[in-house]
Amino acid sequence: KIGSRPASRTKSDRIEDLRAIPWVFSWAQARVMLPGWYGVGRAIADFEDKALLKDMAQGWPLFASALANLEMVLAKSDIGIAERYAGLVEDDKLREIFTTIRDGWHQTHDGLLQVTGQSRLLEKHPALDASIRLRLPYIEPLNLLQIELIKRRRAGEDDPRIGEGILLSINAIATALRNSG
Repeated sequence: KIGSRPASRTKSDRIEDLRAIPWVFSWAQARVMLPGWYGVGRAIADFEDKALLKDMAQGWPLFASALANLEMVLAKSDIGIAERYAGLVEDDKLREIFTTIRDGWHQTHDGLLQVTGQSRLLEKHPALDASIRLRLPYIEPLNLLQIELIKRRRAGEDDPRIGEGILLSINAIATALRNSG
């Protein structure tokens, strides 16, 4: 048991019945952070008046705050690690969805930098940048360990330490990310 409530409101295993918290939490564990950015890149690309977006980023505190939150989410994501989690998916068609996710991440990343006038994420937020960068060397091995443990569990290994390791890695990753769990 990981959460304080059941993962879904019904006894169903369907993704449509999953509660919001475990849905968001799972994307964070896999370092995708999908609910925090998906679709924004497309919206920026489709917005015709890029100069207006840049002006809004500079002069509208609410819009600037939304972009800062988006930037933090992107900085905590790791599309390379996410791709390793996608590799756990056995169904080829289902696994191909990750291509759309990866392309959307890059579109969002590039669009955000264009609107904010930065050359890299968190360029204008050095304290947050340092905080995240200091934690990343510890988070990546946790993700890699979790992926390996999931592979072993799915391969049928029944050593109880595997399940315990998965639970510990879930807690460790959530703690290290500092915005989930």
